[in-house]
Amino acid sequence: MKGWLKIVGLGPGAEAMVTPEVSAALADATDVVGYVPYVERVAPRPGLVRHGSDNREEIRRAEQALQMTADGHRVVVVSSGDPGVFAMAAALFEALEAAGSDWRALDIQVLPGISAMLAASARLGAPLGHDFCCLNLSDNLKPWALIEKRLRLAAEADLAMAFYNPRSRARPEGFGRALQVLREVCGPRRPIMFARAVSTPQETLRVTTLDEATPDMADMRTLVMVGSSQTRYLEYHGGAWVYTPRSAS
Repeated sequence: MKGWLKIVGLGPGAEAMVTPEVSAALADATDVVGYVPYVERVAPRPGLVRHGSDNREEIRRAEQALQMTADGHRVVVVSSGDPGVFAMAAALFEALEAAGSDWRALDIQVLPGISAMLAASARLGAPLGHDFCCLNLSDNLKPWALIEKRLRLAAEADLAMAFYNPRSRARPEGFGRALQVLREVCGPRRPIMFARAVSTPQETLRVTTLDEATPDMADMRTLVMVGSSQTRYLEYHGGAWVYTPRSAS
């Protein structure tokens, strides 16, 4: 049996946001590999083996998937959101490059998913409607000094911004430092949005300003967005849309 490997995104949480292409890959797979909570989102069935592992074992997980594919398995590596956005696609190719040429003839595909950034933006309106950037605020794989440099430059460029992994129990201070940088560059009245567990029953949305934001408004399930100087509120009965116009002066 010829194996294949598909690196897929399961979307932000709701089953309806899993693409048909990803659903078809999961239906044909012999093995699913990923971080335990993501693997558990895939329903068990006869003929499918689920391989869950810790969230800091990305390279080992990728090597496991490559070896199973070489052995003839049909393997799906799962991430939440999109696999190419701070997720397993990059880890897989890092492992592939480190392994030399032996595994490069394998049938490998990356299947896109709906990212938390795009799902959150849709819930709120269109805060990423013009130029924007996306940053991972975790310093597990890069130094805080680099995060702060990129954050400051993005704010000085007047980009809307989306932040993944803003705050965890192991990193409780970083997001507070990020807020300080943003206030210095953007001013206190810039809109900031917190979208937690988007598309799940636990979803919460909060729109406020930088001077009102506090670090405890975010955790690892929260996608944070900050508007540009052009970002606006459009009020309606019961709430407001947030959007960034398509043009800039």
